[in-house]
Amino acid sequence: QVHLVESGGGSVQSGGSLTLSCAVTGVFYGSYCLGWFRRAPGKEREGVAAIDSDGSTNYADSVKGRFHISHDNAKNTLFLRMSTLKPEDTAMYYCAAALNLWADYALEVDGDFNYWGQGTQVTVSS
Repeated sequence: QVHLVESGGGSVQSGGSLTLSCAVTGVFYGSYCLGWFRRAPGKEREGVAAIDSDGSTNYADSVKGRFHISHDNAKNTLFLRMSTLKPEDTAMYYCAAALNLWADYALEVDGDFNYWGQGTQVTVSS
């Protein structure tokens, strides 16, 4: 069983930075993918960034160059470092885990993610 717990959300002004963390418990056998998704009020959930067991990463166009995803294998913790934040980044952010999925197309198939955290709120004010 895999369990995910996010932390690090908060309120920040436009242009600021935040780093989200996701503690992952459980064991993955074989290939896996970890991702960050977000849902803004009144909008559908969207993929933000993903990293797979080969270390490949993928980012949504809206966050490229501003967000960075990483996975500390020793601590089994997923991170999302967010910089130059914009009001449109305001959303509930979720981490998720999938088996046998590669980062290249992970952001388009959120339904393939088997495990989800409870979410952490990020609010960016202008």
